[in-house]
Formats: sequence, C-alpha cells, structure tokens
Amino acid sequence: MIYAGIDAGSRTIKVVFVNGKDLSVMAGGIADQGLKQASLASKLFDRVLKKAGINRRRVRRIVATGWGRDAVNFADTTITEITCQACGVHHASADAKTVIDIGGQDSKIIRLDSGGKVRDFVMSDRCAAGTGRFLEVLASRLEVQLDDLGKLAGLATKPSAISSMCVVFAETEIIGLLASGEKPENIAAGVQSSVSARIVAMAGRNIAKPIVFTGGVALVPGMAKALESALGHPVQVARHAQLTGALGAAILSSR
Repeated sequence: MIYAGIDAGSRTIKVVFVNGKDLSVMAGGIADQGLKQASLASKLFDRVLKKAGINRRRVRRIVATGWGRDAVNFADTTITEITCQACGVHHASADAKTVIDIGGQDSKIIRLDSGGKVRDFVMSDRCAAGTGRFLEVLASRLEVQLDDLGKLAGLATKPSAISSMCVVFAETEIIGLLASGEKPENIAAGVQSSVSARIVAMAGRNIAKPIVFTGGVALVPGMAKALESALGHPVQVARHAQLTGALGAAILSSR
C-alpha cells in the first residue's frame, strides 16, 4: 500500500507518497499556492502520481496538513502542521530535538522529546516578518534573486543594521541605506542577520540540540550559516527541507 501527505502551505503546496512497508519516500512534488487550493492540490497530486508511475488505486489514505489543509477536500483527514513537521523531521533525523521551520508566511520553533513527539512549540504571528516573503521582498529591492541573496551576503564586510522586521518598514529602511551609499552585500547580510535574530528571540535562551532547519527558507543559501552564528549552535538543513510537513502527513496517514 501507498500513503500520501499533502501540505497546503501559504505559498506552496507539497505532496509526498511513501511506501507502506518501510515508509520510504516514493515520490514528491511542489506547486505554487493559489486561490483554488483544492484544484491545485488535486492537479499536483495527479501529476506526481503520473510522473512516478503510481496507480491511484494503490493510495490507501491521504492526510492533509498546513495552512490550507481544510480546503483539500479529497483528503481522508487533516492533522496540524506542528504534528506533521515533528513526525517528518523525526523520521529523517531521529535524534533531532529542535525544529526551526521558516516558511512563506510564518516561522515555527518545535521542541521534540526523545521519541519525536512535540514537547512544546512557539509560532510567529501572521505578520510576514522574518519569513520567506520577507526575504523575497527585500531581495527584490536589492535587485537579486532570492537564491542569490546568500551569495551576495557572503561578500559583506560588515552587515548593515536592519532594525525593523516589518516588511514595509524594512524595505523603506533598505531604500534609505542604499541612498546613503551602503553596499548591497552588507545590506543582504544584515537582512539574514535580522531574520536569525528574530528566531533567537522566539527560541529563548534554552534551545536543545541537534537543531534541524526546515521550510523553503532553509534552502536559501547562507540562511543556515546565519542561524548558526546567531544561535551559537550547529544547524542541520533537513534533507527534504520543503517536504518535511508533507512527509510527516504521509507517515501519519499510515497509522
């Protein structure tokens, strides 16, 4: 049997299929989110099935998670993203104690017990501060692609101080820095440092190791290094950083 997980996030939809025998990943895919969530999720689901050569009748159960999980009307049930992230990370990294998940519109810090269960968690508010959207907007203002932000930051001699975490105010702050002659690479490094500082503030003083970094922002070059510097601890980027929520949902659908 095959089990499926769908993570309907704020910016993207993710699908993962696992083999019921050993819970190994058989296939996965990502698509942009939009207004017609159910339709987009269904199309991605079918597209990944077709590409992997999986017969739809072999899929025994589907669990949906994420911000838009209730819109995925063909799922058998829904489970919160906190639980699914914890499960997905524990499956791939059994010794993980802290999960830092930075997605398109929110950030989460999840603390796990020795069995991979959620001990507690903290989640950012609905403001896009310190999220993927925050980085996208500021990268655009610096006239670089998001994937190139880390490379640019790596050239910095002294990270700029970005005091505001509001997207609108931070963008205005960057405009002012550029006008004053500040180097784009210093601003880029400052942006990454400000995101990391927000995570440190959310985490508090005690953060258990090992630390696993998930979400789309985990794939932005330089962000893991910036987090390591701010936290003072090593940070491991999850193997399937954007798919851990969907992976956890797929694993939970087998239980």
